[in-house]
Amino acid sequence: MKRITLAETTHFIIKEHLQAGDIAIDATLGNGHDCLFLAECVGSTGHVYGFDIQTQALESTRQRLHDLNAAPVTLIRANHADMRHYIPEAEQGHISAIMFNLGYLPGTDKSIMTQTQTTLQAIEVACDLLASQGLVTVMAYPGHAGGDEETRSLQAWVQNVEFKRFSVETHFSQHHQESAPRLFVIRKLT
Repeated sequence: MKRITLAETTHFIIKEHLQAGDIAIDATLGNGHDCLFLAECVGSTGHVYGFDIQTQALESTRQRLHDLNAAPVTLIRANHADMRHYIPEAEQGHISAIMFNLGYLPGTDKSIMTQTQTTLQAIEVACDLLASQGLVTVMAYPGHAGGDEETRSLQAWVQNVEFKRFSVETHFSQHHQESAPRLFVIRKLT
């Protein structure tokens, strides 16, 4: 029996939720895999916004999307904490799904990574941008410099989320240990 990874779990949850014509955000582009997935989910009538601070991440994503015949994608070189400034006002409050994949860009300088403070700010912004019934997925990676603190802070944040407006699920990897990745799924209820 094949075990399902947390990345596959994330994609399953998002795919069950997104529909053609929806608006989605990839808050941490990385190598563009999630951005491509979101674009395929929302189709040619939807739109995807992608954020990253590294030019290399934007270029990798651009290459991955080159032959895509799906949603229009807007790639933005900016910190995810600032995404509200780049999303058109008319679309704020109408975003169906926002994905975060924390940590560093694989195969590059590991000292350039998501930071606890801006990640928590970005998740707050993401929750404000969501449509009713929208969702945010956050893949967190403890077990590396900065990742432990970021994961602990995120865990504390989700424990204090306003439960009248949001529900939170935490999914652990098949080999659950303190250093193993985990997935947080935040759903807006109203």
